[in-house]
Order: sequence, then C-alpha cells, then structure tokens
Amino acid sequence: GLDVHDVGLYKNNDGSSICLQPGMVFTVEPGIYINNDSDLERGFHNIGVRIEDDIVITRNGCEVLSKDVPKTVMEIEKLMSHA
Repeated sequence: GLDVHDVGLYKNNDGSSICLQPGMVFTVEPGIYINNDSDLERGFHNIGVRIEDDIVITRNGCEVLSKDVPKTVMEIEKLMSHA
C-alpha cells in the first residue's frame, strides 16, 4: 500500500480536530495478529494478516485507491500462482 501512516498532526494550533478535506489520504486496515500464546497450530504463531485500503477524500465523498488490489483468498492464490 501507499505509506500514509502518521504523516502529520491531527489537531489544529487551537487544539481543535482537523476535518477531512479533499486531497487527504488515510488508511483503513483491519487486521488480526496471532501471538505465541494462541491455541492455534504453531505454524500460525507470530503472524499478522491485514486487509488494507488507502482512501482519498474527494469533493463528493471518497475514492478507494486500492480497490483493484486482490483481497479474497481465491484472488490472492491466483495472483501468487503466477509469481
């Protein structure tokens, strides 16, 4: 993905929150992280899986910049089979 993490301040000089404006980009990244204490098989320990999207704010809403990136198991396996 694009590296848009923590690139600036989240508040104005007066302490008020910054409002989203056209041209701003942010990341939505739900994820799961499996540690050594998990009851899952050992092969799954110490891994993380994130499905990340980069979103740009537009005048009329937003646009998902990463909308064409494979996200399902089937899409990713198909992509990796060509590697």
